[in-house]
Formats: sequence, structure tokens, C-alpha cells
Amino acid sequence: MLSLKQILLTALVMTYFGATPVSAADIKAGEQKAASCAGCHGSKGQSSNPQWPNLAGQQSTYLVNQLNAFKAGTRNNPIMQGIAANLGAEDITNIAAYFSSLQAVSAGGYPALVKSGQSEAAVCLGCHGAAAQGNGQFPRLAGQHPEYLIKQLKSFKEGARKNGPMQAIAANLTEESIDELAAYLGSLK
Repeated sequence: MLSLKQILLTALVMTYFGATPVSAADIKAGEQKAASCAGCHGSKGQSSNPQWPNLAGQQSTYLVNQLNAFKAGTRNNPIMQGIAANLGAEDITNIAAYFSSLQAVSAGGYPALVKSGQSEAAVCLGCHGAAAQGNGQFPRLAGQHPEYLIKQLKSFKEGARKNGPMQAIAANLTEESIDELAAYLGSLK
């Protein structure tokens, strides 16, 4: 239990450093702001085009991090950079909360590759969760379009997409194991 002295000291430190209370995300505001995302990511975050990811059920922290990376230009995608450039911090938080509140879907996977991909998935599940459902800053991989996952894994492998741990993991994957992993992960919900 905190003493009165500890409580006062904490309040003083927060006041001195300008800490402000964190407000809860507004899912309704996020839904309205996310209307412009529907063209690529689907009306409920379920993309019908395999080149764009499903956002429904994605980890909120991950979405915030990625939108901020697009905004800062540290993640390269001209379309997303242009969109994120016009978003404020509150917009980003609300959009992330909206998409994370939606029901995740399965994009499906190539049945012939799913079984072999399952045996390779252990390399992913440590960070991305036991069922690849995501884990805070680590994205949900379950239900993503296999084509999108293949593209991202190849981007990590080639160094076009930067992330030290992912680049190291992808560097050790063969083309065949990338296809198998993507099929398995896409088949999950």
C-alpha cells in the first residue's frame, strides 16, 4: 500500500513532467475515421484483396506502432504514409481500437501446405502467441492472407522491411517454408 508521502511524490513528479491522464480510445470515432480504410482493408477490416492485410482483430498496440511508423516514414509504403500523415495521435489510437474490436477472420490457406506449415510455425508462435493471435506489439498473423504474409516475410528476408528479430528469422526461411508458414497462418482464425 502506498503511503501518503509516496502518493504526493508521484503526483508532484507527474505534474512536473507534464504527465496527462490517458483517455480511453473512442471506438465509434475510430470507426468513423476508419471509413477511408475500407477501400483496401474492407468495410469491417476484412480485406478482399490478398495484397492488403486484414485489420479486424489486429492488436491495437501493433496498429498504433505501425501507423506511427508510416507517419514517421520509418515504414515505407507511399499510400499508407500519405494517409498516416494526416492522422493525429488520438485518431491513430481510435482507429487502432476500432479495428482491434472487430471479429477476426480466416483468409484461408492452401490446404496442401497447411499441415507442413503447422510443423514450422513454432518459430512464429513464441512472439505472436500460441495461436498466432498476436501479442501486444506483435501482430496477429492468424487469418492473414497467405499472399500478404509471403510478401512481408520476403521483405524482411531481403531487408526491405526493417525489424532486427524478424529479419534474422526470415533470413533462415526457405521459399518453401515461407509458403508453408503463410498457408498455415492464413488458415487460422
